[in-house]
Amino acid sequence: MTPTDRLYYTDALRTTFDAIVVSAVVVDGQPHVTLDATAFYPSSGGQPFDTGTLGGRQVVDVRDGADGLVAHVLDGPLDVGQAVSGVIDWPRRFDHMQQHTGQHILSAAFEHTCGARTESVHLGTTSCTIDLAREVSAREIAAAEDRAAAVVFEDRPVRVRFVSEQEAATLPLRKDPSRAGTIRLVEVDDFDLSACGGTHVPSTGRVGMIAVTGWERFKGGSRVAFACGHRALAEHGRLRDLVTELVRQMTVAPADLGSTVERLQSEARRHVKTIRLLREEAAGHEAVALVAAAERVGTFRRVITSRPGWEMGALKTLASAIVAHSGCVAVIAGHDTPVSEGTPVSLVVARSADVSFDSGAWVKRVTTELGGRGGGRSESAQGVVSVPLDKVLTFARATVQ
Repeated sequence: MTPTDRLYYTDALRTTFDAIVVSAVVVDGQPHVTLDATAFYPSSGGQPFDTGTLGGRQVVDVRDGADGLVAHVLDGPLDVGQAVSGVIDWPRRFDHMQQHTGQHILSAAFEHTCGARTESVHLGTTSCTIDLAREVSAREIAAAEDRAAAVVFEDRPVRVRFVSEQEAATLPLRKDPSRAGTIRLVEVDDFDLSACGGTHVPSTGRVGMIAVTGWERFKGGSRVAFACGHRALAEHGRLRDLVTELVRQMTVAPADLGSTVERLQSEARRHVKTIRLLREEAAGHEAVALVAAAERVGTFRRVITSRPGWEMGALKTLASAIVAHSGCVAVIAGHDTPVSEGTPVSLVVARSADVSFDSGAWVKRVTTELGGRGGGRSESAQGVVSVPLDKVLTFARATVQ
């Protein structure tokens, strides 16, 4: 079968075309058709596929098939030999063109400014990343971003040409081509030359802008997230709204947000320490009363009580204060906040040093019989169960003895 004529190879701006259906099959309940020619880009090279309509049917996927064929997955069947018109979803296509051309520019900018080579690329429908061969600093990222912006503002031509495998071997390609035979090259005038089968804008100015949105260490190098064109504008809008809201809430100037957050974090750490000390002091006083009223069972006194709305840390503090007294076993159950129907019950079990009760074994028993998870040592353990609080307390009174 003759390979599909890929119209997007030479005209990425084309949004309509006419073609003939040359094959039609159903795979996993979905109609798949191939055409003699198509402007629909299939998922390939890290770039997502185009959507739109074909013969009045919705195109839900486009796949690069065997023998150079392009398979169109539709929401309804078409007949072999049928003449059809295709319409590309232009906003989606243009978004992909902006991201892909922007990626070429940004990858080349990293090589030009700091010699960081791009190892792999991901161009998603919502996020894009490039993985660099080495770690890069914030300063290097800023330099590459500035260089990429300059290329965009200069509105350099972006050209497509085809060369033989032998000719490609003599050219200064940014990355060696992954296929043999005739090779499609995308060139950003006097800046980048790459083998690529994707769709691109005709000049760098149409990328609009290239913004690095984040980065992280990744497999010995750096993973750099970026956004181009309309996506970059949308990202700017989200950041603007976030900063505006933070400025309003904190009543500070945007330039003072960083120092204000640092101050609030420092204050929060001090408050947490103060709360912990006060909690321990209050737990000590409460433990005295609970131990005094504790029920004696065999060789120890047991304290079985609940504290609805308490988080696990507070339950541990109270249990520790109780078993600081000799001859005690404590079972403290409660809910994390906010409490609602079906909220899991947190529980802490602990024993005094002179008691032989096995807290870890008891938690294993309660979580097995009532359903949940947990564990710990003989002296203390904790768990979470998914039954009502009163059922947990009833179980504890029947088994802690």
